Amino acid sequence: MTARWTADEQLDPTWRDGLLGPGTMFELTSDDVCGAVLPVFAQRPRSMPEVLADAADRYGDRPYLVGGDRTITFADAPGVVARLADVLRTRHGIGPGMRVGLAGGVSSAHALTVWAIARLGAVSAAMNPSWTASELAIASTLVEPTLLVVDDAVAERLCEHEIAEVPVITFAELEDSALAAEAPDGSPSRGGVEDRVPSHEIDEDDPFVIVYTSGTTGTPKGATLSHRNAIAFSMAAAATSAVHSILHEIPRGSGTTTVIAASPFFHVSGLLGQLTNSAVWGSTIVIGPPGRWDPGSHLALTEAHRVTSWSIVPTQLWRLIDHPDLDRFDLSSLEMVGGGGATFSPDLLRRTAARLPGVAMTLRVGYGMTETSGSATLLQPPVPDDRLGSVGTPVAGTEIRILGPDGRAVPDGEIGEISIRSAQVFLGYWGDRGATATVLDDDRWYRTGDFGRLDDDHLTLESRRRDMIIRGGENVYPIEIENRLVEHPDIVDAAVVGLDHPTLGQEVRAVIVTTDGSTISTDDVRSWVGVTLARHKVPTVVDVVDDLPRNETGKVLKQALVDTAG
Repeated sequence: MTARWTADEQLDPTWRDGLLGPGTMFELTSDDVCGAVLPVFAQRPRSMPEVLADAADRYGDRPYLVGGDRTITFADAPGVVARLADVLRTRHGIGPGMRVGLAGGVSSAHALTVWAIARLGAVSAAMNPSWTASELAIASTLVEPTLLVVDDAVAERLCEHEIAEVPVITFAELEDSALAAEAPDGSPSRGGVEDRVPSHEIDEDDPFVIVYTSGTTGTPKGATLSHRNAIAFSMAAAATSAVHSILHEIPRGSGTTTVIAASPFFHVSGLLGQLTNSAVWGSTIVIGPPGRWDPGSHLALTEAHRVTSWSIVPTQLWRLIDHPDLDRFDLSSLEMVGGGGATFSPDLLRRTAARLPGVAMTLRVGYGMTETSGSATLLQPPVPDDRLGSVGTPVAGTEIRILGPDGRAVPDGEIGEISIRSAQVFLGYWGDRGATATVLDDDRWYRTGDFGRLDDDHLTLESRRRDMIIRGGENVYPIEIENRLVEHPDIVDAAVVGLDHPTLGQEVRAVIVTTDGSTISTDDVRSWVGVTLARHKVPTVVDVVDDLPRNETGKVLKQALVDTAG
């Protein structure tokens, strides 16, 4: 069977006509998307430069980017972007279809450079600034950028490493050059330079950004997302939430949104979930101090800027709700907490609702991956207890199937590979037709490599394919064990991996982080898991560590746990 968004069909006709009827914001129609006819929003913008121009007209002097002592309003942004684009075009030869590698932390300069590249019809290649020079060289070889724009620290790292003769400049240097091109009156908003940057015809299925998939299991691939993908992400999430709020009579909030840039711009959550999504809906982005994300700083920024929405990964949310000073901060402005990037355990959802009761009815969890622009399903309250372990139902315009080993859809309740189709599904892997053909068919169905099951259109994620453990012929899905582990009062974090075993094939290893002073034993852990899960799912090996290894986006590096097993 195929699961799709059906919440719109439950609306009262008056609400439906006003929200999704002809000419309305969320009117759905069909269109040819790269050879397949798919649901799309009829009133959508057609490119990211159009999004930014519309934002300037609609939101005017509302702050867009706020960081340190610098504020860029929506009205300011097109002029600043035009000057950056003019420098990229005239001094570095950037034009339509060219790639520009970006490697830096979250900053206003980084954000505006993404828009400037799109203004020229070029493509941003979002690189991890913590990569070594060799890793940056590999990523560059893959997409062949004309230019690299990087943070100062990255530039220093590249000084002694030539990357195929690719020029390297810093964001600061690019900004300084753009400032020199300001209008004579020094205005930071609009000036004659906008007229000097030629307009390029951008097709909505042209590439917008290249986001590298995780390199933890091998050489990364460049997932290519189009202008259409980015816009579909924003509109689908908003339509899904709007209809849900009406059906369940959930207050919609103040009407203006302020978010903290808690995800890096080399990740789809930072690029689309924060940077571009905020321009579509007029949200203010607060940029914290340079360096690694810190829960104390996040709480302080929430209070100081009256932040209304948190968009974070599970690790960040755990650290926020368990922060010893949580109750000392004024979080009364907070209207919604949401996120994705990894599975939110039922215990995390319950504890968040208890610690932050003001957002209990707006606690939203998404499931998706880079290849689906970060979104496919959404779990929104009220959620029955038997659905807390799910990742929700399809967002507007998305279809989901569960495939068996033969590639055919399986019935409700059976576990198989999750397959997704929507206007958010990526164009393919840059320069790798073979890898693209392996996961994306002619009808635009993307095979995720994740295992899950559908029950009444609710998707439950069982395991990432690479994480699944096969013990004595039995499939063991780590997520359900991890969810059980973190329900124990002495366990604050957990990861489950498979270890090689001479007769069973694999055995289950649990790696846990415990509370200070805990004396929990291996037998205690095994007994706890065995109360609710079958015997073959009970960990054979239990190791206690200070912290789980994670990458910059909060995902546990499970291969590192396998490699370091005793």
